[in-house]
Amino acid sequence: MTQKLSRLPKPGDGGVGPRIERVHPQAAIPGGDVFIHGAGFAPDHQRPRVRFGDSEAPVVVASDQLVVARVPEGALGGNVQVTSASTASDPFPFEIGVQIADNLHPVANPAVDADGNIYVTFSGTRGQKVPISIYRIDRNYNIKPFVADLMNPTGLAVDAESQLYVSSRHEGVVYRVTPEGQRSVFAEGMGIATGIAFDPEGNLYVGDRSGTLFKVGRDRQIFVFATLEPSIAAYHLAFATDGSLYVTGPTTSSFDSVYRVSPEGKVSSFYRGLGRPQGLAFDVDGMLYVVASLHGRRGVVRLTPDAQAELVISGPNLVGLAFAAKLLLLASTNALYHLNWPTAGKPLLS
Repeated sequence: MTQKLSRLPKPGDGGVGPRIERVHPQAAIPGGDVFIHGAGFAPDHQRPRVRFGDSEAPVVVASDQLVVARVPEGALGGNVQVTSASTASDPFPFEIGVQIADNLHPVANPAVDADGNIYVTFSGTRGQKVPISIYRIDRNYNIKPFVADLMNPTGLAVDAESQLYVSSRHEGVVYRVTPEGQRSVFAEGMGIATGIAFDPEGNLYVGDRSGTLFKVGRDRQIFVFATLEPSIAAYHLAFATDGSLYVTGPTTSSFDSVYRVSPEGKVSSFYRGLGRPQGLAFDVDGMLYVVASLHGRRGVVRLTPDAQAELVISGPNLVGLAFAAKLLLLASTNALYHLNWPTAGKPLLS
C-alpha cells in the first residue's frame, strides 16, 4: 500500500537531493508513462517517489538518473517532483489532460464548430445500434445528446456554416446534420466510410477503409481521388495549408506510414515508422499531430514539415484529437480530455 508523505520535503532537506533535468514528454493523460531524467533519484539504491501535483504516481522504472512514472487517475497538471529519502526535487513544469466526458466511444477525431461546441461519437461495435450516436459538449462542458439512431458513426467534420458531417462505416453514407440536430443524406455509396475532411474550397473527402479516397464536390458529384492500402480500422484525414491531404490508416504492421496526397491525387509516404496511427490534425505552425506509437511509446506524435518525429504527449488508448483555441482535445476509446497547449490549431477551412 502506498504511504502518504506527512509533509512535502523541501529541496535541500538532508543534503544534496534529487534534481530533475528534463521530462519527456512534458504532457500526458492519466495512464501515460513519463520519463524523468536527472540525478540523485536513488541514493543508496532506495526507490524514489514521484508526485504529479498532489497525487503520488506509480514508479515503473527507477535508477539514480532515470525514473519512469505513470500518471495516476485524478492527477492535476502543473508540476512533477521526485522525492528520495527525505529530500524532494524542485518542481518541474508538467501538463496533464483533464477528463471532460466519459462513457463515450470515439473511433476518430472529435469535431469543433465555430462557437466552440465539441462533437463526439458513441460509435458502438460493428452493426450495433445505440440510443445516442453523437453528443454535443458546449463551451461550459455541458454534455447533451445531439443525434440518435445513427449506426456506427465514425468520422466527423464541420463546414463553414457549422453544419456537422458524419460518416457511417456500417451504411457507407455521409450525413449532414444541422445545428438543430436534423440529419439528411449528403453522399452515399462510400464503401466502409470512415475519416472525412474538407479542403479549403469546401469539397468533402471521404476515406473508404477498403482502399479508396473519394472527393465529394459542393454539387455532390463524387470522384475517386486516390487509392491506398486497405486499413484494418479506419482512414483518418487532415489537410495541410498547401492543400495536401494527409492520411493515416493502421494496418497489421507496427511500422505504418502517414501518407501525403497531392491536390492532383498523387500518393507518397510522408513518414514511415508509427505504430497504429489514427487521428491527426495540424497546428498553425504547420506541425502535424498524430495519435500513434513511436518506438513503442503510445500517445501523440508531432511531425515537423521535414518529417522529424517526437512523442509530445503520453497516453494509452487514444484514437483522435482536435484543437480548440489553445486547448488540445484528446479522445480515448471511452473518454474525452482537454489539455493546455501553447499552439493553436490550423483553421480547418482555410
